[in-house]
Amino acid sequence: MKAGIIDGKAIASQIKEELKEKIKALGRKPELVIIWVGKNPATSAYIRQKEKVAAELGINFEVIRYDSDVSLAQVKRKIIELNLDKAVDGFIVQTPLPEQISGREIAALINPQKDVDGANPVSPFSGATPKAIIELLQRSKIEISGKSAVIVGRSDLVGKPVASLLLENNATVTICHSKTPNLAQFSKTADILVVAIGKPKFITQEMVKKGAVVIDVGINRVSGKLVGDVDFENVAKVAGFITPVPGGVGPMTVAMLFSNLLQACL
Repeated sequence: MKAGIIDGKAIASQIKEELKEKIKALGRKPELVIIWVGKNPATSAYIRQKEKVAAELGINFEVIRYDSDVSLAQVKRKIIELNLDKAVDGFIVQTPLPEQISGREIAALINPQKDVDGANPVSPFSGATPKAIIELLQRSKIEISGKSAVIVGRSDLVGKPVASLLLENNATVTICHSKTPNLAQFSKTADILVVAIGKPKFITQEMVKKGAVVIDVGINRVSGKLVGDVDFENVAKVAGFITPVPGGVGPMTVAMLFSNLLQACL
């Protein structure tokens, strides 16, 4: 029996309708700014998606572009400028970043009240992607409490914060990563498997417990197509529920970003 599809696109559409009503009640257009360094093609897809949703919701949207060789000092100056700009309700520094740009230094500089992607450790907002994962599970009526959750990937942006949110929802959480020996012995114990390792089709059918819920955060461009970190076609044969790529976590991440932006306006 094939897995049920967790349709992030459909759930994101519901959330966008809710946000439209809240923005109308706000009585003004919120403003979001994206700092984008480099020319990562997968990032380009996300930026376009954000711009499209901003237009749908009636949100002012600006992208500030830098070449991949931009200096850390120059990006820092722009962040300070945005921190002080009263017209800007929220902004994010799009990842991935080139080597010379320290993600942690950048995150620590962002005004927490405008940090709508939860990058700063003291931000009041949950990161858009971790928040999207929890929202997908909850709106799909998937029980988290008491479940075994395994996260493949330990990044500061996804792996660690989603582990924290799953713990808050009473899951028992294990974090695995590229140095975990015999990773399959852990992944096969998961009732909920969250994969964010940045390797196309890394998780195979043999690594997944029958009936597991599989959340694929990966976005990789292979031969001109976007694919996830999970071998979707084969894993879907054993999973209970699975998110597709594209159309799963991606649209929900965008919806949660604008949900955070609205909170920043209040």
